[in-house]
Amino acid sequence: MKLIQRIGYYLGGFSIGLIFLAFFLRGKNTSCDYGPNARTIKNIALKKKVYSKEALATMQLYDLDTTAVSNLIWSGNVNFSKSQTKPEDCKTYVIENSLESKEVVIDVENCDSLVTIVLLHFK
Repeated sequence: MKLIQRIGYYLGGFSIGLIFLAFFLRGKNTSCDYGPNARTIKNIALKKKVYSKEALATMQLYDLDTTAVSNLIWSGNVNFSKSQTKPEDCKTYVIENSLESKEVVIDVENCDSLVTIVLLHFK
């Protein structure tokens, strides 16, 4: 078998495989969150959230609602050097983002089934 025939068979099989993948994965909420930041943000964002009194006071002061805080979490970056990732039960993460040219730092306590927004800082 000539090299060009091998390449043709390879590309034919590869394209059939892509069609099968597109067919089976269409309509499913699949995502490829491989990095530690993306995995942590997704884990936090998809759980039920509870807000502390301090966080609610800051949200009221800056006229933020829960949707705005969720958007800040989704688009934020986890600062792992300031986070406490060693505890077994609830880990504490520091998520950094910006809102209207102000830096926002969100302290989040991530437990098994619940996320507590502990504190919001504006710098």
